[in-house]
Amino acid sequence: MLCDAEYVVLELRAPSALIHKIGVLLLDPFSGRLFLRVRDDVAVLAPSERCVLEPLAEDLASKAVEMGGEKLLAWLEDSLSNVLRITDRVRVAVDSFTRVLDRLFEQHVGNLKVLPFRTHLPLYSLRAAAGRFGEEQVVEPEDWVRVPESLRLTEGMFVAHVAGRSMEPRIPDGSLSIFRTPVVGSRQSKILLVELLAEREEAARYTIKRYTSCKTQTADGEWAHESITLHPLNPEFQPFGLSNGEFRVIAEWLQVLE
Repeated sequence: MLCDAEYVVLELRAPSALIHKIGVLLLDPFSGRLFLRVRDDVAVLAPSERCVLEPLAEDLASKAVEMGGEKLLAWLEDSLSNVLRITDRVRVAVDSFTRVLDRLFEQHVGNLKVLPFRTHLPLYSLRAAAGRFGEEQVVEPEDWVRVPESLRLTEGMFVAHVAGRSMEPRIPDGSLSIFRTPVVGSRQSKILLVELLAEREEAARYTIKRYTSCKTQTADGEWAHESITLHPLNPEFQPFGLSNGEFRVIAEWLQVLE
Protein backbone atom coordinates (compact mmCIF):
# COMPACT_ATOMS: atom_id res chain seq x y z
CA MET A 1 0.00 0.00 0.00
CA LEU A 2 1.41 3.37 -1.02
CA CYS A 3 1.36 6.46 1.20
CA ASP A 4 2.10 10.09 0.40
CA ALA A 5 5.31 11.71 1.65
CA GLU A 6 7.39 14.82 0.97
CA TYR A 7 11.06 15.24 0.21
CA VAL A 8 13.60 18.01 -0.26
CA VAL A 9 17.10 17.99 -1.74
CA LEU A 10 19.90 19.42 0.36
CA GLU A 11 22.31 21.61 -1.63
CA LEU A 12 25.78 23.01 -0.95
CA ARG A 13 27.21 26.17 -2.50
CA ALA A 14 30.95 25.51 -2.81
CA PRO A 15 33.62 28.27 -2.75
CA SER A 16 33.81 27.91 -6.53
CA ALA A 17 30.12 28.98 -6.65
CA LEU A 18 29.13 25.56 -7.99
CA ILE A 19 25.93 24.12 -6.52
CA HIS A 20 26.27 20.51 -5.38
CA LYS A 21 23.33 18.33 -4.46
CA ILE A 22 24.54 16.58 -1.32
CA GLY A 23 21.57 14.85 0.28
CA VAL A 24 17.88 14.03 0.46
CA LEU A 25 15.46 14.44 3.38
CA LEU A 26 12.24 12.40 3.16
CA LEU A 27 9.38 13.22 5.55
CA ASP A 28 6.60 10.88 6.64
CA PRO A 29 3.82 13.45 7.32
CA PHE A 30 1.76 10.95 9.32
CA SER A 31 4.38 9.94 11.89
CA GLY A 32 6.54 13.06 11.57
CA ARG A 33 9.62 10.89 11.11
CA LEU A 34 12.38 12.18 8.85
CA PHE A 35 14.54 9.83 6.77
CA LEU A 36 17.75 11.34 5.44
CA ARG A 37 20.89 10.50 3.52
CA VAL A 38 23.89 12.81 2.97
CA ARG A 39 27.03 12.29 0.86
CA ASP A 40 29.90 10.78 2.84
CA ASP A 41 32.47 13.05 1.18
CA VAL A 42 30.56 16.30 1.52
CA ALA A 43 33.37 18.07 3.44
CA VAL A 44 35.71 17.63 0.47
CA LEU A 45 33.48 19.93 -1.60
CA ALA A 46 34.02 22.88 0.75
CA PRO A 47 37.09 22.37 2.96
CA SER A 48 36.65 25.77 4.60
CA GLU A 49 33.30 24.52 6.00
CA ARG A 50 34.68 21.16 7.19
CA CYS A 51 33.79 21.73 10.83
CA VAL A 52 30.12 22.13 9.83
CA LEU A 53 29.93 19.60 7.02
CA GLU A 54 31.68 16.58 8.57
CA PRO A 55 29.05 16.12 11.34
CA LEU A 56 26.18 17.33 9.13
CA ALA A 57 24.36 14.00 8.68
CA GLU A 58 24.68 13.15 12.37
CA ASP A 59 23.53 16.62 13.42
CA LEU A 60 20.47 16.51 11.16
CA ALA A 61 19.51 13.03 12.39
CA SER A 62 19.84 14.17 16.01
CA LYS A 63 17.76 17.30 15.42
CA ALA A 64 15.10 15.26 13.59
CA VAL A 65 14.66 13.10 16.70
CA GLU A 66 14.72 16.10 19.05
CA MET A 67 12.45 18.43 17.06
CA GLY A 68 10.44 16.07 14.86
CA GLY A 69 10.75 15.90 11.09
CA GLU A 70 8.16 18.56 10.22
CA LYS A 71 9.61 21.16 12.61
CA LEU A 72 13.14 20.45 11.42
CA LEU A 73 12.19 20.93 7.77
CA ALA A 74 10.40 24.18 8.61
CA TRP A 75 13.45 25.37 10.56
CA LEU A 76 15.77 24.51 7.65
CA GLU A 77 13.49 26.33 5.21
CA ASP A 78 13.68 29.47 7.36
CA SER A 79 17.28 29.46 8.55
CA LEU A 80 19.72 27.90 6.08
CA SER A 81 22.50 30.14 4.83
CA ASN A 82 23.92 30.67 1.36
CA VAL A 83 26.27 27.72 1.92
CA LEU A 84 23.57 25.18 2.71
CA ARG A 85 20.03 25.32 1.35
CA ILE A 86 17.14 23.03 0.50
CA THR A 87 14.80 22.86 -2.46
CA ASP A 88 11.05 23.25 -2.31
CA ARG A 89 9.14 20.23 -1.02
CA VAL A 90 8.02 17.62 -3.55
CA ARG A 91 5.31 15.02 -2.95
CA VAL A 92 6.15 11.38 -3.61
CA ALA A 93 4.37 8.04 -3.23
CA VAL A 94 6.16 5.64 -0.86
CA ASP A 95 5.97 1.89 -0.28
CA SER A 96 9.15 1.70 1.81
CA PHE A 97 10.84 4.86 3.09
CA THR A 98 14.36 3.44 2.98
CA ARG A 99 13.85 2.15 -0.56
CA VAL A 100 12.39 5.42 -1.86
CA LEU A 101 15.10 7.41 -0.06
CA ASP A 102 17.75 5.37 -1.90
CA ARG A 103 15.98 5.95 -5.22
CA LEU A 104 15.71 9.70 -4.65
CA PHE A 105 19.34 9.90 -3.54
CA GLU A 106 20.48 8.13 -6.72
CA GLN A 107 18.22 10.36 -8.84
CA HIS A 108 19.32 13.70 -7.37
CA VAL A 109 22.74 13.15 -5.79
CA GLY A 110 24.49 10.13 -7.30
CA ASN A 111 24.72 6.38 -7.33
CA LEU A 112 24.83 4.54 -4.03
CA LYS A 113 27.38 1.76 -3.85
CA VAL A 114 25.57 -1.57 -3.51
CA LEU A 115 27.41 -4.16 -1.45
CA PRO A 116 25.31 -7.34 -1.71
CA PHE A 117 24.59 -8.88 1.70
CA ARG A 118 26.69 -6.18 3.38
CA THR A 119 24.63 -3.02 2.88
CA HIS A 120 21.82 -4.30 0.62
CA LEU A 121 19.54 -7.32 0.33
CA PRO A 122 17.77 -8.61 -2.79
CA LEU A 123 14.11 -7.61 -3.20
CA TYR A 124 11.91 -10.23 -4.86
CA SER A 125 8.59 -9.80 -6.61
CA LEU A 126 7.07 -12.38 -4.24
CA ARG A 127 3.96 -11.05 -2.50
CA ALA A 128 3.13 -12.93 0.69
CA ALA A 129 -0.52 -12.84 1.64
CA ALA A 130 -1.17 -11.57 5.15
CA GLY A 131 -4.52 -13.34 4.90
CA ARG A 132 -4.87 -16.82 3.43
CA PHE A 133 -2.67 -17.83 0.52
CA GLY A 134 -2.23 -15.29 -2.26
CA GLU A 135 -2.57 -15.78 -5.99
CA GLU A 136 -0.19 -17.99 -7.96
CA GLN A 137 2.86 -16.01 -9.02
CA VAL A 138 6.24 -16.32 -10.63
CA VAL A 139 8.92 -14.94 -8.31
CA GLU A 140 11.69 -12.85 -9.84
CA PRO A 141 14.36 -10.47 -8.46
CA GLU A 142 13.35 -6.79 -8.61
CA ASP A 143 16.07 -4.73 -6.97
CA TRP A 144 18.69 -4.41 -4.25
CA VAL A 145 17.42 -2.63 -1.12
CA ARG A 146 19.48 -0.92 1.59
CA VAL A 147 18.75 -2.31 5.06
CA PRO A 148 19.43 -0.96 8.57
CA GLU A 149 23.12 -0.89 9.46
CA SER A 150 22.35 -2.56 12.80
CA LEU A 151 21.16 -5.73 11.06
CA ARG A 152 23.80 -8.44 10.64
CA LEU A 153 23.35 -9.76 7.09
CA THR A 154 23.80 -13.27 5.72
CA GLU A 155 23.37 -14.62 2.19
CA GLY A 156 20.14 -16.37 3.17
CA MET A 157 18.34 -13.08 3.77
CA PHE A 158 16.03 -11.26 1.35
CA VAL A 159 13.19 -8.72 1.13
CA ALA A 160 9.65 -9.41 -0.10
CA HIS A 161 6.27 -7.69 -0.28
CA VAL A 162 3.45 -8.35 2.21
CA ALA A 163 -0.16 -7.90 1.06
CA GLY A 164 -3.12 -8.01 3.42
CA ARG A 165 -4.09 -7.04 6.96
CA SER A 166 -4.05 -10.28 8.93
CA MET A 167 -0.60 -9.61 10.46
CA GLU A 168 -1.32 -6.01 11.43
CA PRO A 169 -0.33 -3.99 13.31
CA ARG A 170 3.06 -5.69 13.48
CA ILE A 171 3.33 -6.19 9.72
CA PRO A 172 1.34 -3.51 7.83
CA ASP A 173 -0.48 -4.19 4.57
CA GLY A 174 1.72 -3.20 1.63
CA SER A 175 4.97 -3.19 3.60
CA LEU A 176 8.31 -4.68 2.67
CA SER A 177 9.69 -7.26 5.09
CA ILE A 178 13.06 -8.89 5.70
CA PHE A 179 13.21 -12.68 5.79
CA ARG A 180 15.93 -15.25 6.52
CA THR A 181 16.36 -18.75 5.17
CA PRO A 182 16.82 -21.49 6.23
CA VAL A 183 14.75 -21.47 9.42
CA VAL A 184 17.09 -22.43 12.25
CA GLY A 185 15.85 -24.48 15.21
CA SER A 186 12.22 -25.03 16.10
CA ARG A 187 9.52 -23.44 13.96
CA GLN A 188 7.15 -23.27 16.91
CA SER A 189 5.53 -19.82 17.33
CA LYS A 190 7.81 -18.20 14.74
CA ILE A 191 6.40 -15.97 12.01
CA LEU A 192 7.13 -17.83 8.79
CA LEU A 193 6.83 -17.36 5.05
CA VAL A 194 5.01 -20.46 3.80
CA GLU A 195 4.54 -21.72 0.25
CA LEU A 196 1.42 -23.64 -0.73
CA LEU A 197 2.69 -26.23 -3.18
CA ALA A 198 1.34 -25.55 -6.67
CA GLU A 199 0.63 -27.80 -9.59
CA ARG A 200 3.09 -25.89 -11.76
CA GLU A 201 6.73 -25.78 -10.71
CA GLU A 202 7.30 -22.23 -11.95
CA ALA A 203 4.51 -20.65 -9.90
CA ALA A 204 3.55 -20.76 -6.22
CA ARG A 205 1.30 -19.19 -3.61
CA TYR A 206 2.62 -17.69 -0.37
CA THR A 207 1.40 -16.53 3.01
CA ILE A 208 2.98 -15.14 6.17
CA LYS A 209 1.71 -16.39 9.54
CA ARG A 210 2.70 -17.48 13.03
CA TYR A 211 3.33 -21.22 12.90
CA THR A 212 2.28 -23.73 15.57
CA SER A 213 2.20 -27.52 15.49
CA CYS A 214 1.25 -30.42 17.75
CA LYS A 215 3.19 -33.69 17.54
CA THR A 216 2.31 -37.25 18.45
CA GLN A 217 4.48 -40.32 18.88
CA THR A 218 3.88 -43.20 16.50
CA ALA A 219 3.99 -46.90 17.34
CA ASP A 220 7.56 -46.98 16.01
CA GLY A 221 8.61 -44.33 18.52
CA GLU A 222 8.91 -41.61 15.85
CA TRP A 223 7.39 -38.16 16.23
CA ALA A 224 4.91 -36.92 13.62
CA HIS A 225 2.84 -33.76 13.20
CA GLU A 226 -0.70 -34.30 14.45
CA SER A 227 -1.78 -30.80 13.44
CA ILE A 228 -0.22 -27.70 11.87
CA THR A 229 -1.91 -24.31 12.25
CA LEU A 230 -1.11 -20.92 10.78
CA HIS A 231 -2.21 -18.02 12.99
CA PRO A 232 -2.85 -14.36 12.07
CA LEU A 233 -1.92 -11.59 14.52
CA ASN A 234 -4.97 -9.48 13.67
CA PRO A 235 -7.97 -10.79 15.71
CA GLU A 236 -10.30 -9.99 12.80
CA PHE A 237 -8.87 -13.03 10.96
CA GLN A 238 -9.10 -16.74 11.74
CA PRO A 239 -6.29 -19.33 11.94
CA PHE A 240 -6.34 -22.28 9.55
CA GLY A 241 -4.79 -25.73 9.43
CA LEU A 242 -2.55 -27.50 6.93
CA SER A 243 -1.44 -31.08 6.38
CA ASN A 244 2.02 -32.40 5.64
CA GLY A 245 2.67 -32.35 1.89
CA GLU A 246 0.47 -29.29 1.31
CA PHE A 247 3.08 -26.68 2.05
CA ARG A 248 6.76 -25.81 2.35
CA VAL A 249 8.34 -23.41 4.83
CA ILE A 250 10.44 -20.87 2.91
CA ALA A 251 11.86 -18.46 5.47
CA GLU A 252 11.54 -16.82 8.86
CA TRP A 253 10.22 -13.25 9.13
CA LEU A 254 12.66 -10.87 10.85
CA GLN A 255 11.30 -7.34 10.63
CA VAL A 256 9.50 -4.74 8.54
CA LEU A 257 11.70 -2.60 6.33
CA GLU A 258 10.60 0.97 7.02
